[in-house]
Amino acid sequence: MRRTKASLIYRRTKNLRAVQLLLGHSKLERTVRYLGIEVEDALELAEQTDA
Repeated sequence: MRRTKASLIYRRTKNLRAVQLLLGHSKLERTVRYLGIEVEDALELAEQTDA
């Protein structure tokens, strides 16, 4: 259930940092693995949202 909710939040917002905080992960890479998304795609998206 936790992974499903995290995936839903990510799909709706594309905000990895928010999902990371909600899950309590100290490293973004852990959140990316947890969600099962491609690291390169996640990092590119994170750069776009930080700009």
